[in-house]
Amino acid sequence: MSHYTRNDCEQLDQQDPLAAMRDAFAIPEGMIYLDGNSLGVRPKAAKARALEVIEQEWGNDLIKSWNTAGWFDLPYKLGDKVAQLIGADAGEVVVTDSTGINLYKVLAAALTLRPERKVIVMNGSNFPTDNYMAQGLLKQLGADYDIRFAEHDNIMQAIDEDVAVLCLTHVHYKTGELFDMAAVTAKAEQCGAVSIWDLCHSAGAMELQLNACNVDFAVGCTYKYLNGGPGSPGFIFAAKRHHGKALQPLTGWWGHAAPFAFERDYRPSENIGQMLSGTQPILSLAVTEVGLDIFLQADMKQVREKSQKLTQLFIDLMEQRCSQYGFTLVSPRDAAIRGSQVSFNHDHGYPVIQAMISRDVVGDFRAPKNVRFGFTPLYTSYVDVWEAVERIVDIMESDLWQQPEFNQRGAVT
Repeated sequence: MSHYTRNDCEQLDQQDPLAAMRDAFAIPEGMIYLDGNSLGVRPKAAKARALEVIEQEWGNDLIKSWNTAGWFDLPYKLGDKVAQLIGADAGEVVVTDSTGINLYKVLAAALTLRPERKVIVMNGSNFPTDNYMAQGLLKQLGADYDIRFAEHDNIMQAIDEDVAVLCLTHVHYKTGELFDMAAVTAKAEQCGAVSIWDLCHSAGAMELQLNACNVDFAVGCTYKYLNGGPGSPGFIFAAKRHHGKALQPLTGWWGHAAPFAFERDYRPSENIGQMLSGTQPILSLAVTEVGLDIFLQADMKQVREKSQKLTQLFIDLMEQRCSQYGFTLVSPRDAAIRGSQVSFNHDHGYPVIQAMISRDVVGDFRAPKNVRFGFTPLYTSYVDVWEAVERIVDIMESDLWQQPEFNQRGAVT
């Protein structure tokens, strides 16, 4: 464990090749924002882009903008940009719908590729939506189907020749633990299972190589590390080898081979467009593109390297300064298997996080006692990490978290 000073952190910022990218984001004065793994901050250019869509494209040009402003092509255009960040090819990704809906689509499509098998392997401690969507789908499909829940240490043993689909989140939402995508996908392929990866906590935080790992399908969101805005659309990756073969069940008109032919019966598109369903949220898509364009200027290897340094600095400083205050590290110590977040357990996690937020150190809480901090390399500095721990020390020394207002639960934690 290294012993850092503020001067050390200032020097790291001066040497940081990504430091200038912070200027692209609107960060409130005095705030240390360590929740980009839940909602990314606003790119400064997003406001102007939103106004352009509202005032000009929608306000003046109205329905003409489906053609003149390229609205109809946005899911594909943005998908090709996401593809560059996740190791996919052009034409393999669309930006559309929510992560949950997209997971439903690809799970159903994947199961059609292995109709003789009835088992899905998932991580039992997954973010709940993934499990809930799978459970809901299987209720529709019938009692023959089953979910085999497993945790990180026994995932490989859970994959065998009975498994139809392996569906995993790449980075665990609570612990930040990172699966070995290449190794786990290879085991699934060896056993004849179809692979699906949820990239919500890794896309935009690290270099990804879906095609190099021979992944079949993936989903993810754009409102976390990709800074698309609250509720911005998710994305779907489907490897080209499955186009026209693995068909998703939400067969809306945008997924039709010729949407404006207005045919009575559904005829699926034979490309990535089949993963679309209904009319797209154009304003949200247009703003999402702003964040993606910033990322396309970054070197994802540098992003990952800085992420590992930021999280290690935070762990070291917390253990040097706050070990006596009841924080227990949950995230892996090995940076190679840690995503871009650090989680601690604390018996009074909720009020502790609320007290931190009151002092402009923004993390979040996940029941029952997980306090979670996300590090977004494009706008988090090393001095931010230093200053955050300084404020946390003051909060814990003063017992600020014990004040009644911090113990009142809000709807969102």
